[in-house]
Amino acid sequence: MVRAGERRAAIGARGRLALRAAEAATWASRTAGRGKGSMIGGLVALKIDPDILTGLGSGRRTVVVTGTNGKSTTTRMTAAALATLGEVATQADGANMDAGIVAALHANFDAPLAALEVDELHVPHVCDAVSPAAVVLLNLSRDQLDRVGEINMIERRLREGLARHSETVVIANCDDVLVTSAAFDAPNVVWVAAGGGWAGDSVSCPRTGEPIVHDGDHWYSTANFDGGKEFKRPTPDWWLDDTHLYGPDGVKIPMSLALPGKANRGNAAQAVAAAVTLGVTPEDAVAAASAVDEVAGRYSTVQYGSHSVRMLLAKNPAGWQEALSMIDPTVDGLVIAVNGQVPDGEDLSWLWDVRFEHFENVTVVAAGERATDLGVRLLYAGSPHTTVADPLKAIASCPPGRVEVLANYTAFRDLGRALAREVNDA
Repeated sequence: MVRAGERRAAIGARGRLALRAAEAATWASRTAGRGKGSMIGGLVALKIDPDILTGLGSGRRTVVVTGTNGKSTTTRMTAAALATLGEVATQADGANMDAGIVAALHANFDAPLAALEVDELHVPHVCDAVSPAAVVLLNLSRDQLDRVGEINMIERRLREGLARHSETVVIANCDDVLVTSAAFDAPNVVWVAAGGGWAGDSVSCPRTGEPIVHDGDHWYSTANFDGGKEFKRPTPDWWLDDTHLYGPDGVKIPMSLALPGKANRGNAAQAVAAAVTLGVTPEDAVAAASAVDEVAGRYSTVQYGSHSVRMLLAKNPAGWQEALSMIDPTVDGLVIAVNGQVPDGEDLSWLWDVRFEHFENVTVVAAGERATDLGVRLLYAGSPHTTVADPLKAIASCPPGRVEVLANYTAFRDLGRALAREVNDA
């Protein structure tokens, strides 16, 4: 493994100049009160030295985490588990494109380990730069078609990218058809039965176009690949139930997470499998993943006046469906906030793909910039509600007590900032 001094030498004179400029840009941004400045620092570094990511990634044992949903949570759990071995470079804020990755590696220059959340489109070239020890493939489903594009194209790009890294261990969710296809040809795969609650984007084989048949937990394609290979759910190396995680060589460990939801148990299983691949004991990995109780503000609880507010984030149909299942039906109010800005995807037709539940005993409030669109969807779902566009006022309109807030990306971000200001001013 390359030491930090050798890593600095590997970066070269241009790279060192890029990092000094990044530090200056970060300082200027913070001094001007424009935020933490890490993103602008990463952008400046890449502008000066487009190959800076390769230098910063050299000599580290790195885990790359990707998928449509669960990237930030799984990365946080993986980083926590790897931290039992040593210092870990990782993003704290979910900045999963090149600039954010550069900033994280620069901020943790001496760390011998890295857990990197990476946007699906960026995985191939990030892997080329950092040569990861392991890649975690969580799930693939429709997400921001205006930016990401057709989901089978993402599967093909991931598959092609993994083909260039035959020594990398792929930690793949065998319950997801598209993920299984992306990892199917890799020589080193650890299969994890992490769950596949959303099957709307995997009704046909991504390679042959023939139907996928689901039979309980098992699934299979009605047509073989070229060469006669059967395409079916692989036998998992790791799997879980409501109380335990099971793994190779008879591993059976109780697993009780601080985070809610079945999907997060699947995320934890893949994080543990990745950490074990790099040398963490299964027991230490489970303990570390189980202790994670907040991810960049998600799942956190904030006191706002007479309301105890828990924040949940969802960004696409699969994520919304899972988040809705986490809503406590005994809460006093539910605020659903939706924006339609570029980071969210400006086309909100996906709202009609989400099965909004009928919350008979909960006050439901539609909020956000697109509160009216959401209100129409809730009306057709048969869910009684009121419409209050301002999320803070929407929370205030709920009865005193516990309020769940389910929001998409910019609505979640903006509400989090607004609540922080209110709490600080109180």
